[in-house]
Amino acid sequence: MASIRISGLSKSYAGKDSGAAVSGLDLDIKDNQFVTLLGPSGCGKTTTLRLIAGYMTPDTGTIRVGDRVVSSSDGVAPPDKRGMGMVFQNYAVWPHKTVFENVVFGLKLRGIASSEAKRRVEEALALVNLAGLEGRFPGELSGGQQQRVALARSLVVEPEILLLDEPLSNLDAKLRERMRVELKQLQRRTGITFVYVTHDQAEALALSDQIAVMHGGKLQQYGTPDDVYRRPANKIVADFMGIVNFVPGTVRGGDIVEIDGVDMRAPRALGLVPGEPVDVAVRPENVRLFRAPTEEARLTGKITEKTYLGNITEYWIELKSGAVLRAQTHPLEQFAAGDQVHLVIDGAECSVFPRTDAATKH
Repeated sequence: MASIRISGLSKSYAGKDSGAAVSGLDLDIKDNQFVTLLGPSGCGKTTTLRLIAGYMTPDTGTIRVGDRVVSSSDGVAPPDKRGMGMVFQNYAVWPHKTVFENVVFGLKLRGIASSEAKRRVEEALALVNLAGLEGRFPGELSGGQQQRVALARSLVVEPEILLLDEPLSNLDAKLRERMRVELKQLQRRTGITFVYVTHDQAEALALSDQIAVMHGGKLQQYGTPDDVYRRPANKIVADFMGIVNFVPGTVRGGDIVEIDGVDMRAPRALGLVPGEPVDVAVRPENVRLFRAPTEEARLTGKITEKTYLGNITEYWIELKSGAVLRAQTHPLEQFAAGDQVHLVIDGAECSVFPRTDAATKH
């Protein structure tokens, strides 16, 4: 298998001095990991994947696979010489060929003997749970099965690295969830390094060993799913990774932050200047609601909206300052719109950012 090391990678579609799709990217993808490039449309994630695949020449920087330089501004090794497979968003399976013919195609191009090719196709189809469907045509398969054909076609050539460009985006919600599990299991079984592109935060959190959050062509944070969700590097990451409240506050000193007239201990405020205005990133699941005040529940607010979502209930709460906080509770905890409530925010789970570091909305 193989690791990927990206150093100083830049690519511009409008010339080297402007319109950079990817800018100064450094990324170290270790062998046998599932790594996701995550971000909104136009952030540079697909361009990065195409640079890794060898479909583009970088303006600056290098890409190494193991000890071998496969891309630099001087040239690139062609895609078929990189030991990589690629799975596209639109499956790209041939409708006039059977499952077997689709999957064996790459082996025929490589001149693999028929008996060996048949063995490899059977193994690849078994890996993706398509054994016994060799004679069917794509039109006789579900969307999920067609995506598995595309996976098998990439796996059958025994790549060291598998690149996946939003492969589940055309599937319905339930099938997408099932395929997430299958993809993760497939990566564990094969030991292949997976590099996966998506704009779906839940998908990235569910699948990845490491997530590279990108915005504006630059890497914002690279870390485990737990890191990027619970310990975002900046407001861009905090805002993109799921639902978050940005509550205005003021640093009192040390790790104390005042919100809506109430002091709260927030360890991640350490190092900020006393008196500095900040935005406190609060996840809805880190807010607890009470009907009566307690020693901890000193914040007060009024529920302005309630949404029942089955496994959770969401509430919008207007604080005395006018700031609105979104909270999630167990559905058995019942409050009504118009109720006055008392709140506890888990400051240990909050991130604190200077007010000038504006979040980007998506």
